Amino acid sequence: MKKLLFALLIMLMFSCLSTASEPVVAVDISTPVTTKTDTPQKSTYREENYQPMSFNAMMVNFYHTTGISALIEPQKGVLTSHGEPMSDFHQTWGRLIMFGVTFILFYLAIAKGFEPLLLLPIAFGGLLANVPIANMAGPDGFLGIIYHMGIANGLFPLLIFMGVGAMTDFGPLLANPRLALLGGAAQFGIFGTLVGAYALSQYTTIFDFTLQQSAAISIIGGADGPTSIFIASTLAPELLGAIAVASYSYMALVPIIQPPIMRALTTPEERKIRMRTLRHVTKLEKLLFPILVLMLIIFILPDAAPLVGAFALGNFFKETGVVDRLSDTMQHALINIVTIFLGLAVGSKLAADQFLVVDTLAILGLGLLAFSVGTAAGVLMAKLMNIFSDEKINPLIGSAGVSAVPMAARVSQKEGMKSDPSNMLLMHAMGPNVAGVIGSAVAAGVMIALFK
Repeated sequence: MKKLLFALLIMLMFSCLSTASEPVVAVDISTPVTTKTDTPQKSTYREENYQPMSFNAMMVNFYHTTGISALIEPQKGVLTSHGEPMSDFHQTWGRLIMFGVTFILFYLAIAKGFEPLLLLPIAFGGLLANVPIANMAGPDGFLGIIYHMGIANGLFPLLIFMGVGAMTDFGPLLANPRLALLGGAAQFGIFGTLVGAYALSQYTTIFDFTLQQSAAISIIGGADGPTSIFIASTLAPELLGAIAVASYSYMALVPIIQPPIMRALTTPEERKIRMRTLRHVTKLEKLLFPILVLMLIIFILPDAAPLVGAFALGNFFKETGVVDRLSDTMQHALINIVTIFLGLAVGSKLAADQFLVVDTLAILGLGLLAFSVGTAAGVLMAKLMNIFSDEKINPLIGSAGVSAVPMAARVSQKEGMKSDPSNMLLMHAMGPNVAGVIGSAVAAGVMIALFK
């Protein structure tokens, strides 16, 4: 204690000596003294703008901020995600109808198992897009940001193609190259719908699609979502949302749309046709094929190079066998993440003000026609090939020529097993299925080269 008091006394003495030794400076009182406190400071003062109100008034104001009020009492000045005035119908009944549509998609995905990886994100995005007041599909909303991040600029389709390429095995196609004709025939739906869409615009007053818009709509017939988005963003960005919704909806609904067409165009005997075991394809063949395809695209159709290049990149990495980590990432993590974002972004276009309009419904109708024609063309091509060939092809695999990979091939397998449970068609169906992927990308390149 004594030591502590002594130390304090010493410190006090030194403090007094240092203060006394400082010179006294005379200050001119006529000159303003600038101190640190004279530096302008940002004021934190805020004027109170909240006006006290009664409890009843507070409850009324709260009610007008609820979704119930927005769905029952449409307001003037409500804007769509594009900044245009929204109609009373789209604010009320339109949103309720779209809620019903999304619930149906939930049912198909969960209870029926119709491509839940696609339908669930799309349906949930549609549900969020129709939430009143929150404006999640707007440019600054959750869904709007995702949409502009990867759909509007065409990034997501290329990443999806990269992942699909890493998951694709060209073995069935290389083992039986003539199956590529089935993939080519299925693209007939694309060019047929191009003519149909443009004819509707020329000979009716209901539709007014330009040649570029007709080309973008027709690509839905390939049942290839990434390709549809890619060509729409180039030729008809104003229809991008409707085309994306139509394309991915039909991809997910392949198990509903295709079987009736397949059964109508084939006989029970044709559905029982067994195809011989495929030959072994060497690793060198699988390595060279994506590079050769890409080189042909580079020399003949560069406009298709982004899609085919991404697809070839993923497949080449897979077949080399020396970058398994990268290939595995493309096949799983990358494509899963992009699928979530892409599904939500596509679902954002299920907002009532964008979906329940004449142009969107027309695009859905034309897309269904294109997809149906493409399915039928693949089946009929297989039947035609059987006339001139001793080695018969089961016509069911012709429907897999649309590029919905691997959904269309699974549908061919399932329909074949209904006629003969022991008939394995899946690997054979993968031949025209992967040919359809390349075919739709080439068709897109042709459209861009002709109409850009």
